[in-house]
Amino acid sequence: MRAVIYLIIISLFFQCQTEEAFDVLIVGDAIYTASTDSTVIEAIGIIGDRIAYIGTQKNIDSRINSETKKIDATGQFVMPGFIEGHGHFSGMGSSLQNLNFLKDTSWNAILDKIEKKAKTLQKGEWIYGRGWHQEKWVEQPKESYGAYPMHYSLSELSPDNPAILVHASGHSLIANEAAMNQAGISIESPSPKGGEIVRNKNGNIVGVFEERAMTPIKEAFNSYLDNLDADSQEKIWYEAVELAQKECLENGITSFQDAGSLFYELDRYVEMAEKGKLDIRLWAMMRDSISNIPKPVSEYRKINIGSGHFTCRAIKSEIDGALGAHGAWLIEPYADKPNFYGQNTTEISAVENLAEVAYENEMQLCVHAIGDRANTETLDIIESYSSKSEKNLRWRVEHAQNLSPGDIQRFKSTGAIASMQGVHCTSDAPFVQRRLGLLRSKIGAYAWKALLNQGVIIVNGTDVPVEDISPIDNFYASVTRKRLDNGMEFFVENRMSREQALRSYTIDAAYGAFEEDTKGSIEVGKYADIVILDTDLLKCNDLDIPKTEVLYTLVGGEVKYKM
Repeated sequence: MRAVIYLIIISLFFQCQTEEAFDVLIVGDAIYTASTDSTVIEAIGIIGDRIAYIGTQKNIDSRINSETKKIDATGQFVMPGFIEGHGHFSGMGSSLQNLNFLKDTSWNAILDKIEKKAKTLQKGEWIYGRGWHQEKWVEQPKESYGAYPMHYSLSELSPDNPAILVHASGHSLIANEAAMNQAGISIESPSPKGGEIVRNKNGNIVGVFEERAMTPIKEAFNSYLDNLDADSQEKIWYEAVELAQKECLENGITSFQDAGSLFYELDRYVEMAEKGKLDIRLWAMMRDSISNIPKPVSEYRKINIGSGHFTCRAIKSEIDGALGAHGAWLIEPYADKPNFYGQNTTEISAVENLAEVAYENEMQLCVHAIGDRANTETLDIIESYSSKSEKNLRWRVEHAQNLSPGDIQRFKSTGAIASMQGVHCTSDAPFVQRRLGLLRSKIGAYAWKALLNQGVIIVNGTDVPVEDISPIDNFYASVTRKRLDNGMEFFVENRMSREQALRSYTIDAAYGAFEEDTKGSIEVGKYADIVILDTDLLKCNDLDIPKTEVLYTLVGGEVKYKM
């Protein structure tokens, strides 16, 4: 009700400004508003950073002057800017600075990149890369344990440079011998609770570290970064953020929901927003140890800083790992790893403590949960708070990839938001059934349609840099559940409709962040965050979706990207 009243007041305000000229006028014949208003829209008038007019082109000549910028989108597709519903903002920037393995289809291709990189470095400098996935390689590594490569070739190519190669999921990594030495890892090192140092049948360390076992390697790498001078560290971070912003705008993304910012990053984002240095709108989840927090949680709760360019009103936790690395926490054992149920990476009591902190500080709780057991445990926590609160908490389950049938209904009853990534379905398709078996894969894996049929709000995204940030590829995955490379389908009966997929990337994503009253649809009074595409995503052939190009990206009425 409050959001409705707000829009009415804003609408009345702009109606009183009938003689004020538009700063920007967009005209077109295919305008998708993502609102419930069925009025035919031919024109969008923008004043300042807000939408001031939507309707026909009739009788608007008086609101156009020599200063009005006119964009003719006839024959194109106009829609609200894409909202990336779950990604890692600075992590994406970092991936653009370092080695990226997302498109590599063999271990040899990765080794070639390592060899070239090592030749450019001084002794002791680290090699960092991300994006490999053993299930997507077209050929088996020569030295391997199962689908994993052994570290020996990597260690030979970079004996003087510690190397850390993070899995696409972010839930495992490969380290060379130099990195393991820096981290104090030896053959006697035990696997920690919630993680595994992978060993072959002879007990030798493969070089792969899963879930919590990654911690010593990551700490050694972070220690290396910490020893760089402060100016260098800061410069690297800001360069990564600028690369991330540019990548977003080129892909039509006007808002980004960051699934985990460290405390120092939150402070920097506030400063950037206040100084007008954020070109997109960033909504962040706090993701750091509460025991290390330098100031009260309440002081990190920030709403609409810098004319709506930065908000932090959520806290992130995780309860399990990734399916590809056998880290998803399951009710029944893995089909391809008998008697193994995955990893509970964070104690339930710790997540419950974080839930209390979130509740007391009016923050959304966002919990990474992939396996069906992890989702059940998360929904139990959400239910315990939603049942005692008169407010709609909109607490979120991040990923929600594998659900038991009963939990599909519980999302609606608890008001939980299903923050899912369409492209994960098609990306993971080659191995999901091996991990879960036929029945669990068919009924509960990436169960978008089943959730939507229950009236559950789905927030879409890519989990970049786990996947490429492209909302076009993600939209294609959402509405077809087919892989782009070979056409492999994954239980297409659970796909979204075109309208549902667009809503999950616009107004429903805004709802998932308590921001539906200011963004996510083309309505008078909302931010003029708009993208113009060369293809009508509602009407085009499925095969034409991946060919779609972003022509314009506007944030607050300003053209931030033009093809």
